[in-house]
Amino acid sequence: MGRTVEFTDVTLRDGQQSLLATRVRTEDLLPAAEKLDKAGFWSLEVWGGATFDVCLRYLKEDPWERLRKIKDVAKNTKLEMLLRGQNVVGYRHYADDVVEAFVKKAAENGIDVFRIFDALNDVRNMEVAISVAKEEGKIVKGVLSYTISPVHTVDYFVGIAKQLRDMGVDIISIKDQAGILSPKVAYELVGRLKEEIKLPVHLHAQSTAAMAEMTLLKAVEAGADIIDTDVSTWSWLTAHPPNETMVYVLREFGYGTKIDLDIVEEVAEYLKEVRKKYKKYDTAEKWPDSQVLIHQIPGGMMSNFIAQLKENDALDKLDEVKEEVARVREDLGYPPLVTPTSQIVGTQALLNVLQGERYKVVTKETKDYVKGLYGRPPAPIKPEIMEKIIGDEKPIEVRPADLLEPELDKCSVEARKVGARNEEDILSYCLFPQVAKEFFEWREKYEKGEALPPEVEEITEEEACMTKAPIEFNITFHGETYHIQIAGVGSPVEGGTPYFVRVDGRLEETIVQPIREIEVGEKMETLPYEGGVPAGKRPKAVDVGDISSPMPGKVVSVKVSPGDKVKKGDVLLIVEAMKMENEIHSPISGVVEEVYVREGDQVNPDECLMRVIPD
Repeated sequence: MGRTVEFTDVTLRDGQQSLLATRVRTEDLLPAAEKLDKAGFWSLEVWGGATFDVCLRYLKEDPWERLRKIKDVAKNTKLEMLLRGQNVVGYRHYADDVVEAFVKKAAENGIDVFRIFDALNDVRNMEVAISVAKEEGKIVKGVLSYTISPVHTVDYFVGIAKQLRDMGVDIISIKDQAGILSPKVAYELVGRLKEEIKLPVHLHAQSTAAMAEMTLLKAVEAGADIIDTDVSTWSWLTAHPPNETMVYVLREFGYGTKIDLDIVEEVAEYLKEVRKKYKKYDTAEKWPDSQVLIHQIPGGMMSNFIAQLKENDALDKLDEVKEEVARVREDLGYPPLVTPTSQIVGTQALLNVLQGERYKVVTKETKDYVKGLYGRPPAPIKPEIMEKIIGDEKPIEVRPADLLEPELDKCSVEARKVGARNEEDILSYCLFPQVAKEFFEWREKYEKGEALPPEVEEITEEEACMTKAPIEFNITFHGETYHIQIAGVGSPVEGGTPYFVRVDGRLEETIVQPIREIEVGEKMETLPYEGGVPAGKRPKAVDVGDISSPMPGKVVSVKVSPGDKVKKGDVLLIVEAMKMENEIHSPISGVVEEVYVREGDQVNPDECLMRVIPD
């Protein structure tokens, strides 16, 4: 038997992120982790990427607790995470003290292998994370974020690998997030890395273009030491090649593997059933997508485009958006389409198409990118685009984080005030202040029995205003009056549907079995919606002083109040869409007459969010 090829299983992190919008709960991952721990993998990638954000934002789970629970059941196999260099697991650069503290805490909580990348392959943005992980005695994979462009040659990537080797990484990792690395280029690149860098080589390739199995095989032939795979029932599509297939193929070619396929098949059957539970998040609608070799858009980014275009009633513009992505990417110096540059390029392309004019509206992140605040672009940004976006301002030349003041101490004080209980909570707040604050508030209420369980769909005030049936009322029974509020509804179970009801403020769960349905009258008293107006009830934006959002999103900050004087160009509010923050500026100088939104509101492009009248 020939040399042994090692396997990393990425099912529980990137597999579910690629196929199920990262919505799988920890309780459903743990049985799989426990079995995979005994299957012979070199490592299990279980953390990082979008999992951190989604745990807090949508699942109401503590991501640190998830890591500890997985470590408890997977004691024999190294646990791995994907770290975005200076961006950590967020979407901006954080100060060095935050990066250092995060890496140390991740190591303390169970991470053995750090796969560290920078979206621009700017190694300056990776050096702090690499250094700290090595100081902690952990294994570091230094990543080459693969993409195709006139500047991204094999020589280019070998040059980046040499810099990573000099920084002390243990393994060179090729990250093919869009599934566009061809078998031919993989063979040449891996061969050059083995010959010139003389470090182990790891390859991560998505299946989007349906050639990843061939790419992995040719990479192994060229000397690759470790490959990434998924368990079969959570594989292919926009995820990764199946473990079972690659083990079979490599063994047939004479390579050794340590994988116990009987265990993997048990996990595959278990995860097949789990996947059904998350059907509404299953985003793999089209596969294979050979066009990805041209537009290079990762699967998760494509599903975001489809959702945003549907909300704008502009799904017919999808092909136009794909073409615009390629144009914007060329304009901005060919950044690889991986977080956060995929969001920057993608959101800007979407805005260019929806606005009918290129760069008429520019996101804050696009401006920061052009200023050099994300790092050094692979190729020069087109001068005319730079001028249009930042005018005469000169981009920075230093490492972006050198411009950031230490922020951990200040962040710690703020985090404690809003409910942080430990150092892990503080780091969660540093990375995602608003999201973490909402999680802390929910956690406090849930522990007191005042908030719904995390898997229950809450009935919001906005929905209450629009519903055709009352969800809050008083009822008198045997002379006693009770205040009733329908708070949320869970997934149907045998015997009925669980409803969560507050009776005089006390949260109770009850199973409801409908016998027959009746049409409820339209007329009802709506609940007050203090500080704003619910979606669907706001006026249309028609006048020059009517402020609207360029795309559907969530209000994360309102900067003004009625009566405030503003100047043309002032930032009035910030709307988050596709994980990017869009600053909404005043088109005129005047006085704020009305504000129809508050933080946390969902908004649509045709709505008037606030009204400014001329002086």
